[in-house]
Amino acid sequence: MISTKRKKILYGGDYNPEQWPKDVWDEDMRMFRLAGIDVATINVFSWARVQPAEDTYDFTQLDEIIEKLHANGVSVCLATGTAMYPAWMATRYPDVLPVDFKGNKRKYGMRHNNCPNSPTWRKYAQRMAAKLAERYGSHPALVVWHVNNEMGCPCYCDTCEKAFREWLRKRYGSLDELNRSWYTSFWGHTFYDWDEIVLPSLLSEHLSASHPDQTAFQAISLDYYRFNNESVLDTYRLEYDAIKAVTPNLPVTTNLHGHGTYKPLDYFEWGKYCDIIAWDNYPAFDTPTGVTAFRLDLMRGLKNGDPFMLMEQTPSQQNWQPYNSLKRPGVMRLWSYQAVARGADTVMFFQLRRSYGACEKYHGAVIEHAGHENTRVFREVAELGTELQKLGDTLLDSRLEARAAVLFDWEIWWAADLSSGPSVRLKYVDEVQKYYDAFFAQNIPVDVISTEGDLDRYDLIVAPMLYMIKPGYAEKLERFVARGGTFVTTYFSGLVGESDLVTLGGYPGELRKLLGIWVEEIDALFPSQTNRLVLQKPIGGLNGEYECGIVCDLLHTEGAEVNAVYGDDFYRNRPALTRNRFGEGSAWYLASSPEPAFLKEFTRGLCEEKGIHPHLKNVPQDVEVTCRSKDGKRFYFLLNHGDGERTVALDELRLMDLLSGETHAESVVLPAKDVLIAEQQ
Repeated sequence: MISTKRKKILYGGDYNPEQWPKDVWDEDMRMFRLAGIDVATINVFSWARVQPAEDTYDFTQLDEIIEKLHANGVSVCLATGTAMYPAWMATRYPDVLPVDFKGNKRKYGMRHNNCPNSPTWRKYAQRMAAKLAERYGSHPALVVWHVNNEMGCPCYCDTCEKAFREWLRKRYGSLDELNRSWYTSFWGHTFYDWDEIVLPSLLSEHLSASHPDQTAFQAISLDYYRFNNESVLDTYRLEYDAIKAVTPNLPVTTNLHGHGTYKPLDYFEWGKYCDIIAWDNYPAFDTPTGVTAFRLDLMRGLKNGDPFMLMEQTPSQQNWQPYNSLKRPGVMRLWSYQAVARGADTVMFFQLRRSYGACEKYHGAVIEHAGHENTRVFREVAELGTELQKLGDTLLDSRLEARAAVLFDWEIWWAADLSSGPSVRLKYVDEVQKYYDAFFAQNIPVDVISTEGDLDRYDLIVAPMLYMIKPGYAEKLERFVARGGTFVTTYFSGLVGESDLVTLGGYPGELRKLLGIWVEEIDALFPSQTNRLVLQKPIGGLNGEYECGIVCDLLHTEGAEVNAVYGDDFYRNRPALTRNRFGEGSAWYLASSPEPAFLKEFTRGLCEEKGIHPHLKNVPQDVEVTCRSKDGKRFYFLLNHGDGERTVALDELRLMDLLSGETHAESVVLPAKDVLIAEQQ
């Protein structure tokens, strides 16, 4: 949680005054006041300026920047500057330079360009964090620490290779156990000495530069994912610990990549060491609303539902996508409130003043190249700033509540995508998104949880493509269902354990008892092929038949009832949807990937059975509805993502608009791209 005397949603973003002459700074302060900006993230890429030589530190300019912001009522999110190291470090200590997937030694340049296991980099990064904490830790402007920036740099250098071997020693204890877990008897890869092990890359086990997940040994590559995640996380924790030793009561975080689902790093693991989650949100013009919503809910889920920081978004235009369209009028406000609606307690931008050189000079900013307030973007930013002032602390620390959850797990993602079959169309993130979308389309609140998540908070758990079963997880699911929960999983589930070794005896391995089925074969359909799910009896609003595809499991029941069968091919009339009564609850298995209409009605039926209801019924397709709660009060967000006016029936709700004070009953009319933020009366 961020402590601030302002008692409002913090509003601001990345500020780089070191890129500008000092006579611009006073103008910045004037425009910040006009826009309602009250927090600035500074020092993100200033390592070279603060440490111009190995034994020289110069905080003069940073002192001046912090004092300038504080004198003008702007709080500071202070970055450690370690997002890019000084050039002298690469020249004197080449161990900081990483080696890429193809085996090329990088030179100084770009960013995210350091070996995470470099002793040099680690020493100086930790030292920089400590010096900043000692100098600024008690400054009244400081409200949150920001370590590095969008961390993540895979490396395949000799230093990392040695570190990987030590990591493996700790994980497996012996080469016999490693050889067993990696199945090295295949292709004669048996290891007899730890020094024989090399990193999996294009020079060793990987098959294609254009398809980096294609590997001859999935277990080796899976362990590299784990090792690299821990290596990068360790570098964050070095800075975190150095800061906490001096300022234990100030929150420390780092901004997570704008993808949200950033593959190299397990953000659930990172969430354990971030005092508050911070995320950079960069949807494109055509990004589906549900895709952004899923990632916002994921960020909230990284710390068990705690509010998070929207650390970066663009006020309008981005510069690194293939087509960098403008945010249309109202969209910046709409997407800012979408983040708040799903748990954000800050609204922040990259950047506050647009750079005039280098690769981000055409990335949007609060203050554009025109340099004054007479722009559309600035007016919209200032209007939102006024609204956030009006909302005050009303929404701060409120939380979203859900009785249903969707499972998402990085290790399962890594393992499933590394798998050599059955279909290139079977992508873990895409499959999870399909099931999330079914809830999102109905405005049914869900949490996004990992395999470590507490299941007792929920009545319904949906785990698409639960490919890997970690130790103890099958028993955890059995306890959840036995006490009355409803569990849903799908095709390509339960196949392997944590080392990607197949669980023998029939799929879905450790889930057979819970699901009451076993899978004999998996058919992979070409893009031109489909099959049909033919319902044997109605389920909620489901009846008749629905299209399915990608893969089709050919299964046998072992106590489960059959609710749908296939309509085509040689496995026509074989089970395609089953339900197994287990204790007081039920476990469902869906054997093929169905069309969205099926998933929507299927999830609706499951929710109705458990007494889980949408926030509002019969909401227009383009309208998103969420609810945050605090101190017995409920705050509803109605967001119209459509291009036209929408009328939303309020059912039995009576809502008071927090911005206008107007009370709405029965229905409310939302103009295009508009938002209603209201307290339930």
